[in-house]
Amino acid sequence: MSSGKILVAQGGGPTAVINQSLVGVVLEARRFRDVRLVYGARHGVRGIVDEDFVDLTQETSHNLEQVANTPSSALGSTRDKPDLKYCQEIFKVLQAHEIEHFFYIGGNDSSDTVRIVSEEAIKAGYPLRAIHIPKTIDNDLVGSDHTPGFPSAARFVAQAFAGANLDNAALPGVYVGVVMGRHAGFLTAASALGKKFPDDGPHLIYVPERVFDIERFLADVKTMYERHGRCVIAVSEGIHDASGTPIVVQLAKTVEHDAHGNVQLSGNGALADLLCEAIKSRLGIKRVRGDTFGYLQRSFIGCVSDVDQREAREVGEKAVQFAMWGRSDGSVAIKRTGFYSVDYELLPLAAVAGKTRTMDDEFITAEGTDVTDAFRMYLRPLLGSRMPDAYRLRRAPVPKVLRKP
Repeated sequence: MSSGKILVAQGGGPTAVINQSLVGVVLEARRFRDVRLVYGARHGVRGIVDEDFVDLTQETSHNLEQVANTPSSALGSTRDKPDLKYCQEIFKVLQAHEIEHFFYIGGNDSSDTVRIVSEEAIKAGYPLRAIHIPKTIDNDLVGSDHTPGFPSAARFVAQAFAGANLDNAALPGVYVGVVMGRHAGFLTAASALGKKFPDDGPHLIYVPERVFDIERFLADVKTMYERHGRCVIAVSEGIHDASGTPIVVQLAKTVEHDAHGNVQLSGNGALADLLCEAIKSRLGIKRVRGDTFGYLQRSFIGCVSDVDQREAREVGEKAVQFAMWGRSDGSVAIKRTGFYSVDYELLPLAAVAGKTRTMDDEFITAEGTDVTDAFRMYLRPLLGSRMPDAYRLRRAPVPKVLRKP
């Protein structure tokens, strides 16, 4: 006999719209007569193993809508990266609570977790429908045109660089902004959408899809500084040399590592500081400033794409529909149709799990220091409506009296 129980959880880095997906699952599930209870696991897979559940069936629709419009992960998240043994513990808990449908909102690692749990259920002959719901600001999930969370983060990056450019134009110098992205440069590339006039920054964009050479970098900065009298630079945290070694390791005397043993690329400001120091010492430019965007990109409450909100809600809704009406587990993917509209497909988990998408070659210029119009056309619809704009005073010079040429 069916238990009518559903479990939903959130994993990985929070985004501005991940709660839209959560609420999409809850509200859509409550429309189905066979659904009796909708549980939420607090702090992702860690909450599942610890049986730390909350009953979302008792939430009012009004409060759920309020939560949907609030950034970050309402259920809490985790950085745990489950292996087979961990996933077997997850499956034991799902069995014990008679969970029939498991929805996990997350990125690459989350899709792999869903895959392993799904395989465990199949081996045990347990009737579990496991669905991965996409989420990542890195936009690096294979099989999707883009992923929920990325458009809002990209909107923030574009606006932040538009502001940095205005500041840099008022007080000329060199500005370096380091943006999240270990392997994929989509978010850093979004900085280009903050440009309006030909001489606006960012004047240089560096993504991990291209080898970074410090000597060439300094030459590029020198050229732009001489051309414009200033230079705004967007850099992915994951830039690396020809051997694949992160530049932060190459320049720093000591490096930090995260919980998975990876070199800590964001949150410490090291790369921005090191690049600024190289510019100062090697090029002799005095006014050089750097920022590391860090967590600001993920859940900034005042900068959310309405397109991103809508699609994040729909992937949650479609996940439930695929689970209730379909016959297979999978990962929900966004597919672009027309100039800008989308449809949703359910991809096999093996086609998505553990894989990383990077920027298409057609999105990066031959020089490797800017993006193409193809990328601008790709990203612009995702940023949503009411993007702020910047204007300039028209130059109407007054003839000099004392200092005539």
